[in-house]
Amino acid sequence: MKLNTKRTFLVGLAFLSICAFWQMYDNVIPLILTNTFHLNETYSGAIMAADNVLALVLLPLFGSLSDKHETKLGKRMPFILVGTCLAVVLMNVLPFLDNSYFAKASSGKVTAFVIVLGALLVSMGTYRSPAVALMPDVTPKPLRSKANAIINLMGAVGGIIYLAIAAVLYPNSKTAGVAHVNYQILFVVVSAIMAASVALLYLFIKEPKLVAENRKLEEEHPEWNLAEEDGSGNEKLPPEVKRSLGFLLASIALWFTGYNAVTTWFTTYVSVVMGQGLGGASTCLLVATAGAIVSYIPIGNLASKIGRRKTIMGGIILLAVMFFMGFVLTNTFKSINAIMYVSFALVGLAWAAINVNSLPMVVEMCKGSDIGKFTGYYYTASMAAQIITPILAGTLMRIISYKVLFIYASLFVLLSYLTMTQVKHGDQKVAAKKGLAAYEDMDD
Repeated sequence: MKLNTKRTFLVGLAFLSICAFWQMYDNVIPLILTNTFHLNETYSGAIMAADNVLALVLLPLFGSLSDKHETKLGKRMPFILVGTCLAVVLMNVLPFLDNSYFAKASSGKVTAFVIVLGALLVSMGTYRSPAVALMPDVTPKPLRSKANAIINLMGAVGGIIYLAIAAVLYPNSKTAGVAHVNYQILFVVVSAIMAASVALLYLFIKEPKLVAENRKLEEEHPEWNLAEEDGSGNEKLPPEVKRSLGFLLASIALWFTGYNAVTTWFTTYVSVVMGQGLGGASTCLLVATAGAIVSYIPIGNLASKIGRRKTIMGGIILLAVMFFMGFVLTNTFKSINAIMYVSFALVGLAWAAINVNSLPMVVEMCKGSDIGKFTGYYYTASMAAQIITPILAGTLMRIISYKVLFIYASLFVLLSYLTMTQVKHGDQKVAAKKGLAAYEDMDD
């Protein structure tokens, strides 16, 4: 059995559109909140954390709703189509309100911006879980890990496409010293990418047919069930495994606390500390994303040889060192340079080492019937961190100094190393294939 890579890439278009949006959201919305509406870092951080608060409610809600709604288009596709359409419309209202407020400030426009932003976040939440569920719906169980690697690559491509567009449209030469930056064209371009991606998904992925084929295939292979189920729904983890899971979830929360602080505040940070605009910051993040993309396959091969845990811990050390280097470099130089690009490429490599292996470690500890629940544990830990860290980091930057950002990030990443030393389970080693054999199962 071989993975249908063409189909998986098409399914990944939904992830591409989602990641392109969130990359823009994290980069641009903080600039609008602080530079146009002049909100302080605490209020801006609270607004930036709202998407993660909503996600804790919306992701399980709409995931469950999509499970229960069979339509001619399938269970997931209606949510993906409607959510994308609403998001494309609402996101283009935001720069209009931003420009209008700059032309003539009023409290009503601030209120309108927050309301539209909230509606946009709800719209994104309606199809995020259904988009996540589509891949396992149409992929046989033994191939889902390989399919998930492709999905992650597609998400990274979405982020890198946005960053490239932002770097071209908003270079530092066009934004430095400008009283107000008009982001309308950026929102239009990203919304067009989202619409085109989901349109291709709809045209080429016939969900009901593919789901039916996959269900039939799995019925023919009962041995694919990962564990015998007793039907009670009350299976309990052994104490030592539960302890490892707790420390692993703590590690996930800690490294997301550090990493997400940088991704949320970096554009504002370099604007204040270095006087650089969106284009320069986007280029750094673009380099980091590219570093992650080119690292996925080598990191997978490395983990198969030395184990997931060691790979993660190596990534943690590298990420902490690079964040400290970020502090040194941004306080030494007045402009973004080649050394910073190298550092951000290594940030991408380190994050790939951590991110590619952490979810597999979590689900490795559970029974087959609990994979969804344990995946929920993973996202609860990561989202909880992403709710807290924009507010906490933003407040510390306001009270102490903007220069605290990279120290803050490095500290929390180092703390995750300490908790990972207590994780003793979830590290299944698989012998790596050699040469072309490593790719032969990826053919159509």
